[in-house]
Amino acid sequence: MFHHLRPLRRFCLEQTRPHWFHYSRALSGAEAVNALRPFYFAVHPDFFGQHPREREVNENSLKRLSVYLENLQKPGLKSLKPTQLTFYVRETDQTSADGQESFSQSAGFRAVRFTLHTRDLLSTVLCILNSCSLSVEHIQSLNTNVHSQPLREARRTPDRPIKWDKSYYSFTGFRDPDEDLEQVSRKETTLTSWLDNNGKIAFKKLKNSLPLRKELDHLKDELSNLLQLSDIRWQRSWGIAHRCSQLHSLGRLAQQNLETLQKAKGCTLIFTDRSGVSAVGHVMLGTMDVHHHWTKLFERLPSYFDLQRKLTLLEDRISGLLGGIQVVYVEELQPALTLEEYYRLLDVFCGRLLKSRASCHPQSLRGLQMILNSDRYAPSLHELGHFDIPTLCDPADLQWFMLTRAQQARENVKRREQLKVIEDKLIQASTKKLSLEKLYKEPSVSSRQMAACCERLAARSLPALGGMRLCVSHFYSVLQDGDLCIPWNWKDGEAVK
Repeated sequence: MFHHLRPLRRFCLEQTRPHWFHYSRALSGAEAVNALRPFYFAVHPDFFGQHPREREVNENSLKRLSVYLENLQKPGLKSLKPTQLTFYVRETDQTSADGQESFSQSAGFRAVRFTLHTRDLLSTVLCILNSCSLSVEHIQSLNTNVHSQPLREARRTPDRPIKWDKSYYSFTGFRDPDEDLEQVSRKETTLTSWLDNNGKIAFKKLKNSLPLRKELDHLKDELSNLLQLSDIRWQRSWGIAHRCSQLHSLGRLAQQNLETLQKAKGCTLIFTDRSGVSAVGHVMLGTMDVHHHWTKLFERLPSYFDLQRKLTLLEDRISGLLGGIQVVYVEELQPALTLEEYYRLLDVFCGRLLKSRASCHPQSLRGLQMILNSDRYAPSLHELGHFDIPTLCDPADLQWFMLTRAQQARENVKRREQLKVIEDKLIQASTKKLSLEKLYKEPSVSSRQMAACCERLAARSLPALGGMRLCVSHFYSVLQDGDLCIPWNWKDGEAVK
């Protein structure tokens, strides 16, 4: 897809280090995010509304970058696989010194491709900023142990970070981040004040999206019936127009290869960042892949089904060795793994259990659940009631840990089930009280947080929410198709005029 781009011929770790690099302390996760603010501002998908292909490229690349940064912060991780990323960067006054990036002057952005092969956050941040010709001057202020020399020796550093003229925001309708920052500093945002300022905008977007929403429902039902699918989902929060486009693409492929695609009968199909079969058996269609790759995946589904049966037997074997505990994969709490990756994880764990020849009393842990995690070193009991078990932990220590905490786990499970019932009732009550079209939450919002939010919503009179779609999240936002996002712990109060 990106054959027109000339790859950057640089090795990020070695050629992006400024002179103060060896004297600097490591960046924390929060500092890394702060240091990358100019980069996020230059590639944010919301600024590519008129360029859907470039917007989707940036969305996918940001997702992969987020995973890379998260993995860098995991303890005990020795190295990461090289990750190649492509971004469309909004144009600034600076241009490439070596001519290695691909430019699109008329559109106001340029395409940049680079490979991350770094071992710490600071090297990663420098690689990203230098590859995109963005300033690294602000990074030195984050390192109190470095020399105070200027950073102009850093390779290909612009004179200033991106800063758009006020007229840009007036013309495009985008929010000026400087203005937003000033408003936040002047007063704390309350739910009422935020709805007063954004309710009409959201209503207009929601109204404009209604025809596309109907088309999306029609396409989804049509393809689900044609291919006899259990469900069609999206891993990312793509807009309605993008989702329709993806379903149209699948529909065209179904017209050409109906028999092949019907091999997915009974499956759940997910549009995501890469093609394959997920750890729970869902068929994943990578949105960056062409029809040929999708066809090959559908052709290989019978072999994936065989592997899934072997995986189920492996889970049952582990369960038998560990007192009847159920081995589960929780998508919201575990890394996104393919079926092959998850099978290898289970196989390694099962092998260690068999070698230790240790086993629990039959059915002593029946009714409880455990998840496997390759990134942990010590077992733990989650507040939701399941055990979080490292793949390489000592089997004897593991059994003692689970047996001594089994009663606590059962109590956690009971509280979770009770809280889920309360949450569902409060969602229904809030939806009815506020006349919402839909009330839902992001996966990162717990049942306890959702219940607390809904209880407060149901006690308020908020006519601005009538007929709207409300998502409980960790921040305020109006999504591109009119959904309103509010933080679960929103502040109370009247609008500040």
